[in-house]
Amino acid sequence: MQQDIPAWVDGHLQPMDKLEVHQQGLRHPAVSIFVVAGGRLLIQRRALGKYHTPGLWANTCCTHPLWGENPEACARRRLSEELGISGVKLQPRGQVEYRAEVGGGMIEHEVVDLFLAECAIPPEVTPNPDEVMDTAWIDAATLQIALAERPGEFTPWLQIYLREHADQVLPGF
Repeated sequence: MQQDIPAWVDGHLQPMDKLEVHQQGLRHPAVSIFVVAGGRLLIQRRALGKYHTPGLWANTCCTHPLWGENPEACARRRLSEELGISGVKLQPRGQVEYRAEVGGGMIEHEVVDLFLAECAIPPEVTPNPDEVMDTAWIDAATLQIALAERPGEFTPWLQIYLREHADQVLPGF
């Protein structure tokens, strides 16, 4: 199924097929969300049917805005579509850029709008099995140990966020 997302081509944004964007490693906008409750981060394990990084653990939700879609609207849409989460307050946490090989000859070269949702109690999570095969609430120490011992189980972008942007995405985590 073709899905058009924005990508920079010759210095200008234009709609392009998502798979083509990743095959060419084109720079493109993205959104990443981190939901935290009770000192634990909600992470997801990507469904095995995903075209890249299937079965790997990632932050709560990461996606690409559709052509013309506002980043916060995209974040809310995908939290609902992937995890059944709604009604959380999203705090913009700035923007980062990274480039990472994600397997199968594909490259994520993303300019990412980051969002944090700090919840008093964990929101109800209802994963969409086409998107997410598992979820877990994990504290910072356990996550750091798992990343150090089993880095191959985690997406490149989660590792980049925690290694290079932890204070920005998860202050105090």
